[in-house]
Amino acid sequence: LAAQLSHEVPAVAQQVIAQNKSCQAYLKLGDKTLHVYALPLHRETEIVGALAVFHDTGYIEAQSSKIWRETFLRALAQVVFIVLLTLVIVRWTISRPIARTAEWMRKVRTGRESHREPPPEFPQGALFQPLTHEVTHLARSLHAARAAAEEEARLRADAESFWTAERLRIYVESKLRDTSLFVVSNREPYMHVRQGRSIESVVPASGLVTAIEPILRACHGTWVAHGGGDADRETVDERDHLRVPPEDPQYTLRRVWLTKEEEEGYYFGFANEGLWPLCHIAHTRPIFRVSDWEQYQGANRKFADALLEEMEGVEGPAVLVQDYHFALLPRLLKNKRPDARVAIFWHIPWPNPQAFSICPWQRELLDGLLGADLIGFHIQSHCNNFLESVDNAVESRIEWERFAVNRGGHLTVVKPFPISVAFMGNSHDAPSRGLPPPERAALLKQIGVEAAYVGIGVDRVDYTKGILERFRGVERFLEKFPRFRAQFSFVQVGAPSRTHIKRYSDLLAEVDAEAERINWRFKEGKWKPIVLLKRHHSHQEIDLLYRAVDLCMVTSLHDGMNLVAKEFVAARDDEQGVLILSQFTGAARELRDALIVNPYDTEQLAEAIRFALEMELEEKTARMQRLQEVIKEHNIYRWARDLIADLSEIRLDTPETVVAPSRSAGASW
Repeated sequence: LAAQLSHEVPAVAQQVIAQNKSCQAYLKLGDKTLHVYALPLHRETEIVGALAVFHDTGYIEAQSSKIWRETFLRALAQVVFIVLLTLVIVRWTISRPIARTAEWMRKVRTGRESHREPPPEFPQGALFQPLTHEVTHLARSLHAARAAAEEEARLRADAESFWTAERLRIYVESKLRDTSLFVVSNREPYMHVRQGRSIESVVPASGLVTAIEPILRACHGTWVAHGGGDADRETVDERDHLRVPPEDPQYTLRRVWLTKEEEEGYYFGFANEGLWPLCHIAHTRPIFRVSDWEQYQGANRKFADALLEEMEGVEGPAVLVQDYHFALLPRLLKNKRPDARVAIFWHIPWPNPQAFSICPWQRELLDGLLGADLIGFHIQSHCNNFLESVDNAVESRIEWERFAVNRGGHLTVVKPFPISVAFMGNSHDAPSRGLPPPERAALLKQIGVEAAYVGIGVDRVDYTKGILERFRGVERFLEKFPRFRAQFSFVQVGAPSRTHIKRYSDLLAEVDAEAERINWRFKEGKWKPIVLLKRHHSHQEIDLLYRAVDLCMVTSLHDGMNLVAKEFVAARDDEQGVLILSQFTGAARELRDALIVNPYDTEQLAEAIRFALEMELEEKTARMQRLQEVIKEHNIYRWARDLIADLSEIRLDTPETVVAPSRSAGASW
């Protein structure tokens, strides 16, 4: 070492002596590094030399290398752990759901999935929400397309002419061609409501949406309706327009805004306290107020203005007006647009002319309706009543041979169009039919039913529906046939309706009291004869209840059609269950294999319940199959087809040359 330092020491020493201060440096000697620290040596005031101290730094380098090596290994281990953890997380949260979704979509593609099987759930979050939304709608579209194709193939094989949504769409495209179609109704097909901080799109329960949507989708038309949702204003553009359906926009929704006073007078007042009890012979006195009539007129003008604005620049438009809220609208439209083809469908009964004559504004209502080119009712007797009312009240010429009215040079055709439900028949190859016993037991237990036999009624709480008469029929049944006590329960699904109208709030209290009285009289242990469910139920909930019960009672005191009867029949994929149906419904003209009853005859109601519960299995099946055949042949799509066919064939000529559209075979009464 001394020999190697012989050249370096003098240089360090010279630097220390020259500067008269200590210094330090690193020296490289071969493969070693040394640290040298030198300081001057003094004798009194003179520098006599320098002292150098050497340190071997090898151990420092070894320790430093060790630290770097260990740090690198730790970092490498952490990287490997993070990578493995990331792979596991990706596999469980992304790869596995995607794999399950791919398998599910493969089943959808090959047709091996159940239409009730939900799609796999993705993790919550904005990253997957668009994918989840699109996958769900893609699957629904594939299933709907396959179902439509299978149905069409089955219908061709059966050489039948049943109507489907797809067939209706194609028919409308060919029939209306370039004609612009406008629909107006009080209830809108899509409503926007607040749910916490978000806004949701809700489809109100309505058979009307089921029937009209395929038509508007086919011709990309416009639906004008009252905007009743609490978030409706926030979802339209500056022209009050909204493209719908939200997931696949095909047509335009135009919303009309009504003030609270207008809605109270036009809808709750004149329409539902005046026209509703007037047209339903249920022994409830109609209330006619001048203020309500003025609001009804104003609301009809407001909807007419909205329609005329939408039709501006449109040549030869076609208009479908829906229901008793708009009796004045056809005339208002025709006065401004005589080139428009206008039809109105009246969804409730039309009373006999003596009953209708009590309305103070009967002539104005009839004149408004006769502005239409086509007026539709559910059954022929309602058409006859309307024509007799016209004959009694307004100056016109009735052409009874083709059921038309000539008034002031304009011809109006009056025809029956029995409305129905979206039913195309049950597949006899379905892997599972009916509600399995464990599911049935769980469902009935959930709603508080402890009985071997169950009946059901599904209605708004309305005085026209015969709910009190139905309860008294159940009471008489239990009186006459005590062996069914603790064995039979009747479930009444009764959604409160229009409760701020006194007659409706009084009826709700009566229904409560009557159910409580009968239950108090017969109740044994946990069993009670009447289970009253006073809330709105979704279509899916009601469909399950239809499939779980032994009979359904429809005891309307007066009804235009009553779709509950047809919904019950359509829901019974097991071809079981018995329908007890009031003779005062339009449905009774079609569903002749139901047990037809007079709801005012309590003894007959009791006997009908007993007969239904004791009916042989073979008879139940035969009756239900025949009922389903009727509904399948005359479903909602057939109703819409007939209406569009007659509307499209209207000729806007002089009355002498007008040819009334012909009815398709089997649809008249």
